[in-house]
This record gives sequence, structure tokens and C-alpha cells, in this order.
Amino acid sequence: MNNLERLNTILLVDDDEASNFLHSIFINKLDLDVNINSALNGQEAIEFILGKGQEELELPCMVMLDLRMPIMDGWQFMKAYEELVPKKLKDQITIVLVTISDNKEDKERAIANEYIADFSQKPLSDATFKALIHKHYNLATT
Repeated sequence: MNNLERLNTILLVDDDEASNFLHSIFINKLDLDVNINSALNGQEAIEFILGKGQEELELPCMVMLDLRMPIMDGWQFMKAYEELVPKKLKDQITIVLVTISDNKEDKERAIANEYIADFSQKPLSDATFKALIHKHYNLATT
């Protein structure tokens, strides 16, 4: 399977619907053939990944995870992800932590987590997404 086949669905996890909308626009500007889904908190994201009620939707290859959210924040999501998501699914998912936080501890905690592949500061841009996709999927984007 080549990298392009691996990147078929991106899950945006952020309680700010405007951010999810804007990030969708940035991803679409890259002219990649990917599905973009969104979740408003970590609980929705875990349910999406585990397929609860989402059987017709694909497993996300990339998860853009905000830290500060109600119901289940990014760190609570990571704890649930580690405990509930089977390894065969984890092996297919790249998690990028996305936050406005400039908290040094958050960045160190993200780097130390084996399931978090990257850490990016908000606000994101099309250039940010282009760099992340190229880095983790070795794809040339327009």
C-alpha cells in the first residue's frame, strides 16, 4: 500500500466548529482525495474511531486533536485511545496534537506519548497542513 492509499480520511477533533470548518478548507485547498470528518470532543472522536454508529465511514488515517475541549479533552481522549483502541487500528492512525496552548508541559507530554506523532500550534494554515501531510505521508501536495 502506498502512502496516498493510506491517507484517505482525516478526523478533525475540536470543539470550535469554525476551526473545523477553516481546517477543512485548508485541507481541500491541497487537492487531495481525502474525506474530512469532524468531532466536537474526544468522546465523539473515540466513538468515531471505534465505529459506534459509523460503520459506513472509514477509519481516519490522520487525527488532528485539539487539547482544550468540553466533555473529553485531548489528554482524556489519549487515555481512552490507549485503553480502548485496538493496536491494529492504532498502527493505521497518525495523531497530531493541535492547540493554542504554548504550555511547555503540553508539548513535552505530547512528545513523550508514543501515539502522538506531531504537535502543532494554532492557528493552522494550508501551509501547516501541507507540511504535516508531506512529513507523515511523504506526499507532494499542490
